[in-house]
Amino acid sequence: MEHIDQSSGEDELIRLLLKRQSELNSLLEVTRAINKNTSTPVLIQMLEVILKNYLQVGKLRFLVEKNGSFVCVAKYGGETENTAALVRSCQRLNKIKSPMILTSHRDPILKEYHYFIPFHHKNKPLAYALIGDFNTSGDMVSNDLNFIQTLINVIVVALENKKLFRERLQTERFQREMELAVEVQNMLIPLRLHKDKAVEIGAKYLPHQDIGGDYFDFIRLNDHQFLWCIADVSGKGISAALLMANFQASLRAWAGVETDLGTVVERLNKIVIKNTKGERFITLFVAKYDEETRTLDYINAGHNPPILWSDGAVSSLGLGTTMLGVFEDLPFVNQGEVVIEPGSLIFNYTDGLMDYELKNDTHWKDEQLQEFVMANGHLTPDRFNQTIMDHLNLVIKGKAIDDITLLTLRIF
Repeated sequence: MEHIDQSSGEDELIRLLLKRQSELNSLLEVTRAINKNTSTPVLIQMLEVILKNYLQVGKLRFLVEKNGSFVCVAKYGGETENTAALVRSCQRLNKIKSPMILTSHRDPILKEYHYFIPFHHKNKPLAYALIGDFNTSGDMVSNDLNFIQTLINVIVVALENKKLFRERLQTERFQREMELAVEVQNMLIPLRLHKDKAVEIGAKYLPHQDIGGDYFDFIRLNDHQFLWCIADVSGKGISAALLMANFQASLRAWAGVETDLGTVVERLNKIVIKNTKGERFITLFVAKYDEETRTLDYINAGHNPPILWSDGAVSSLGLGTTMLGVFEDLPFVNQGEVVIEPGSLIFNYTDGLMDYELKNDTHWKDEQLQEFVMANGHLTPDRFNQTIMDHLNLVIKGKAIDDITLLTLRIF
């Protein structure tokens, strides 16, 4: 009898050692797969094979955290539950930190399983496993649960590392994109502003973030004509910067060969439509001045109307058309024409200036801006731009919520 008991004990020990060896082999295979950066679906498949074939787990539900919620990434055995209901049931146990027996649980979904196994990191739940149809012996249940917990924990860590790696790549990609966008936009902003006997220009560009969507330009067409523009493209980032770079090149090309301002704007609209398929739009003010006739021709394509100051009086330059990139063919193009008196000042700006946020969710109005221009239109362009920013920061005391571009011209 004693011999039989001793033989039985040895058999049990051998079985336990073989089982532990199989567990180590399984963990080794999973670890190797992780080190080879095996895809998530393959890792999940390996988990299911080990649980189903090695541990005889008849039913599994494995849920992992994704973007603040949980998704079921592995399931087999039993009747399929509603995923949302399954997640809600598991989240009711989000404070449980160790394996829990479920067979007598009150929840109708949970009680269909034998064990609930949670996985946390710094009190944050990362994954839940539900184990059912698990008919291991009483002596081995603790060992098997520990192994299941270890195995799934290795996979959870691997999935978390994959997620962190993707996030890091995305962050690096975004950072590089922003750096490229800044480089592109810096090339768009004129390094030197023009000043001669006919005109003096002052400009100030204040991006709300690293990269904005504003653009301005000044082009000498010939000895007695010059053109300028100010524009704002919807959206941010490298795509907006590249669109504006293409827009600048197109404007300079057409302005050099086409004398009619309306035709230039219609050509630009076609280019924006072709490049963006209607997904972005550009507001634009473009003007051409003839020093001999003192005539200013302009078109305002949905942009904030520049303000003309002349002898203490102000007027808005709002005549034009719709934003570029909205319609295949512009529904109308109205060209404005103004005779400019010597010493006149023209103040161009983007909508970030008027989006300056004040207390109690108020904004300063167009009328206030016109009053400011009327009172300060005698200043030099650079001094005018600095004075209006000082006024916003010291008097209005608001907060910028968008890019601000100021382009001010004194025409002699």
